[in-house]
Amino acid sequence: MDNNTRPVFDRTVEDIGNSVWMEHTNVTVPDQTLSTLFYLSALGFTRDPYLMPGLENMWINIGRTQIHTPARAAQVLRGHTGIVQPDRAALLKRLEHYAPKLAGTKFAYKDCGEYVEAICPWGNVYRMYEPDPAKYGTTQLGIVYVEFICPTGVAEGIARFYEQGIKAPAKVVNEPAGKAAKVLVGHYQHLIFRETSGPVPEYDGHHLEIYIADFSGPHRWLKERNLITEESDQYQYRFKDIVDPADGKFLYSIEHEVRSITHPLYGRPLVNRNPVQTNRNYRPGYDAGQWATPHNS
Repeated sequence: MDNNTRPVFDRTVEDIGNSVWMEHTNVTVPDQTLSTLFYLSALGFTRDPYLMPGLENMWINIGRTQIHTPARAAQVLRGHTGIVQPDRAALLKRLEHYAPKLAGTKFAYKDCGEYVEAICPWGNVYRMYEPDPAKYGTTQLGIVYVEFICPTGVAEGIARFYEQGIKAPAKVVNEPAGKAAKVLVGHYQHLIFRETSGPVPEYDGHHLEIYIADFSGPHRWLKERNLITEESDQYQYRFKDIVDPADGKFLYSIEHEVRSITHPLYGRPLVNRNPVQTNRNYRPGYDAGQWATPHNS
């Protein structure tokens, strides 16, 4: 092939950074029955059949990502979680069907056009988007971002924290929804810290988990600043506070469960069901849900 006719590729499109995968968020719930009705029945997600099979916790599969719901007093993420899920019509039908069973809680839902917003029985907000290759790549099912509300004046410092400390690409954006730090934490996955002039609820201990390639570098950087909160095991540590590298000023709290890509759970295949399939409309061969579309060749 002549050099002038060879395809030209933008290799930067495939850059991710040090954080390669945001695998789960964790919010505690006081009632696993209500949690099952909301996350599994109404939203159509899948309970992990192999791990946490009891009443003390539930791991909820969403493509290659999860929500963990240990049984304790309710936690509410300060913001919302963005999830890609196919078949908006089926989702709305399920939400309508299960609404009476969730009455008397904080459950609510509405079709907002670009997304369907669903609120769990304790106030956690989820925005469900249809697959869009331009925005979410091949993702058909999965968590694509978590957005936190935070005080004004912290976006630049938060972006510096992730770039310098975690080695994750970050930028400050000015959008109609407001100024925000946007951090790349996986393929088409972001953490967003949106500034608000309104009140920011007190942090209640909810957390998220990321896998990073350079595991020791961020650990060393965080430890030098006394930010490590737990030395979990050989493959995992935790930190909570985000500070400005420029002056050490505290900016925000959100616990990060940080894992190496040598962690035994890294890349574990997750079971996903097709929530449209029922015993009344059963079609052989359609039990499994698809979490991604094939890559273009």
